[in-house]
Amino acid sequence: MNLGIEIGGTKLQLVTNNQTGQITQRFRYTVDPTQGADGILTQIAATIQQLPDLPKSIGVGFGGPVDWQTGRIAASHQIGGWAGFQLGDWLRNQIPGTFVRVENDANVAALGEATQGVATGFQRVFYVTLGSGVGGGMVINRQLYHGAMPGEAEIGHLWLVPPSDSSPGQTIEQTISGWAVDQQIRELLPQLPADSPLKRAVQQADNEQPQKIGGQARFLHPAYEAGDPVARMLIEQIGSVLALGLSHVVHLFHPDAIVLGVGSP
Repeated sequence: MNLGIEIGGTKLQLVTNNQTGQITQRFRYTVDPTQGADGILTQIAATIQQLPDLPKSIGVGFGGPVDWQTGRIAASHQIGGWAGFQLGDWLRNQIPGTFVRVENDANVAALGEATQGVATGFQRVFYVTLGSGVGGGMVINRQLYHGAMPGEAEIGHLWLVPPSDSSPGQTIEQTISGWAVDQQIRELLPQLPADSPLKRAVQQADNEQPQKIGGQARFLHPAYEAGDPVARMLIEQIGSVLALGLSHVVHLFHPDAIVLGVGSP
């Protein structure tokens, strides 16, 4: 049995598979940012204790830059407490003798799409993930491209507005990530009319789950379909900013295929 772990900014997922590669168990948790890395590690350790057998290998996709050779986390741009943490060693202590590989989550997704997914057969594949953050991964001849440590294909950290003496600047991730769009919706809500489909959807969700933080971006598509002009404006902005980022990718790497991926709900 093998164990796969996805550590993101809003969710934690663990899956096991059998010898044929079929998923046999799936565990999904919502990440509490206030608990930081310790909260996520506690959930992982508790889940491992539930497994009927100990995995022979563990693969991790982490939402942030990592040292893939050692399993050390460089940073998380969403959850505190990860910087410098030796995640590979921690997992080996949980299950002595198991093989562990820690990678950036977008890199993992890129490799999956290039070898088993929609980009199978292409030599140069660039993958973009749109979730709580905006990540990228590059695969060349079925091998991940790694830059200098910690080096990922971080499309999300390309500058839209360079920093200056009067401004901290703004990156692609700070503009179109899930959390960035959530914030934009929150700031626009007071200005929207009462009959706005986007405003009604957000307010209804707030009434049903008042303790839930974030997630407003998920209402953009249904509001767009209902003719909401603000939802249309935000979706067009997301498309324009993403297209600009991908234009840089095309000129720098000239990939044969570009794959767009989103986080699971």
